Amino acid sequence: MTVVVPFDGSELSEAALVRATALGDAFGERVLALTIVPDGDLQYARERNWVGPDEEFDVQTIVGRLHERVAEVAPEADFQHETVGRYASAGTIAGQLRETAKDAGASLVAIGSDNAGHMVTSIHSVGSTVASDEAFDVLIVRRPIPTEDRPEETAGW
Repeated sequence: MTVVVPFDGSELSEAALVRATALGDAFGERVLALTIVPDGDLQYARERNWVGPDEEFDVQTIVGRLHERVAEVAPEADFQHETVGRYASAGTIAGQLRETAKDAGASLVAIGSDNAGHMVTSIHSVGSTVASDEAFDVLIVRRPIPTEDRPEETAGW
């Protein structure tokens, strides 16, 4: 089975990756960091700090940077990316995450989100939509890893 981590490079997605890696090690499961990129959506990329203020959108550059970050945070984790259309909604992105997680044989999806799973959620939350899928268990990570504990020293989480 596989532990899937939706990964966008945010502190919470990094924290979810660290925790998922610890669980994967404990249970002998593969860890897959999964990024969904809306192809050509420069605003989306800038909001996530995937590109700088003067950079153009380039999917290969974005994917390369995210893959490097995954390798820094969790060297033993696999990395995969998928693209969706430029104007993909949060629901479309979440749907792609769920579909890819199922295809990967996910037993658990570890989501870094400060609002996924709350009783009241935003209709636009990718994390909330993925968390509602019953095909796999869900771990919601709401706190980033403290700076002094990144990425190797995470025993106290």
